[in-house]
Amino acid sequence: MDFLVSEIVMIFNTILWPLIRFSAFFLTAPLFSLAAVSVRIRITLAFLLTWIIYPFLDLPLIDPLSSLGISEVFVQAAIGAIGGVILQLVNAAFVVGGQSMSASMGLAMANMVDPNMGNVPVISQFLLICGILVFMILGGHLIVIQIMIDSFETLPVGKSLSLLELIQGVLVWSGSMFVGALMIALPVLASLLFINLGLGVITRSAPALNIFSLGFPAMILGGMVIIVISMPGFVRRAESLWFLAFDRIRETYGI
Repeated sequence: MDFLVSEIVMIFNTILWPLIRFSAFFLTAPLFSLAAVSVRIRITLAFLLTWIIYPFLDLPLIDPLSSLGISEVFVQAAIGAIGGVILQLVNAAFVVGGQSMSASMGLAMANMVDPNMGNVPVISQFLLICGILVFMILGGHLIVIQIMIDSFETLPVGKSLSLLELIQGVLVWSGSMFVGALMIALPVLASLLFINLGLGVITRSAPALNIFSLGFPAMILGGMVIIVISMPGFVRRAESLWFLAFDRIRETYGI
């Protein structure tokens, strides 16, 4: 019995580290961090992946209650969370782009008076759903899992590493959130600018027209039509952003 207990403790002290890394990743990564994916499902996925790759990893025996073990818990959690945060910045690009579109279309007031969604832009919700669908079509959930498995070769458990370098990689990548939002929103913003110019000309030529009763429906209808027309371009830009995020994770992990 004592032999069995010692074996269980040894397995726990080694299997704990990949479990923490996977759990932190599933807590922050897109698709896996959705409210529809409960904590029970995330823990189950993390445990299954850990159990599958555990025999192929060279894991050190570290006591999690020691000072080295406590620091290793934070290191493994940070490694997993950083990968998820890099992917979440792509979702942030969709949200920022949708906010720009909503403000230009005149839907900012709808966001403030919507009792269900609060101040979340409706266009951002739509773009976010489309971005997640593109992520799944590309097999992004399989790609990121493979990257996390490969990370144990470049960032093995027990290796001393600088978390500041990993965080610096996230900060550098955060600037691409605004670039991606501009790429997504630019076709709609440019088209709505020309619609605004046309409304300005109509107002100057016919001052009796009510610009508010004419402008708001025109901007909303025009914006919706332009979004539908530009959806193929959005899919290509979303695909580019996801692949750039995958490359950034590989670069951050040194893969």
